[in-house]
Amino acid sequence: MTMLLTIASAEEMEALGARLAQVCTDGALITLQGELGAGKTTLVRGLLRGLGYQGKVKSPTYTLVEPYELGERRVYHFDLYRLGAAEELDDIGLRDYLDAEALCLVEWPERGATRLPQADLHIVLNYAGSARTASLTAHSDRGQALFEAFNRQR
Repeated sequence: MTMLLTIASAEEMEALGARLAQVCTDGALITLQGELGAGKTTLVRGLLRGLGYQGKVKSPTYTLVEPYELGERRVYHFDLYRLGAAEELDDIGLRDYLDAEALCLVEWPERGATRLPQADLHIVLNYAGSARTASLTAHSDRGQALFEAFNRQR
């Protein structure tokens, strides 16, 4: 099941992230795909704000992963843009992050495709003139539950 949304501004992209925050569960893997500047980090910022995070949200382009502690909840934000080879994910302990029952958000998942498991929810952001489109696709039972909960928010 796939849903296509039109996002007119950065504020709307953050609002989409905040809406996702309301339905995301621990242990979920959400991947974000799109060209540079399409809004992946903006969506993550909105999601983290929706979970109550007030600090600065930056893309972990050079560190590969940025951890966030939100009370008892852990969120890991990955940016694989500068990943040299998918095998490097083994070196940073990707499996440990994914097995930690934390919410994992992965930008540029195609760069780690041979090491990443199937996402619960895959989001593709594309340019549409001055706006963006966001295509949300569920790929697991957990992803389907997130998708349905998100859809009920409307």
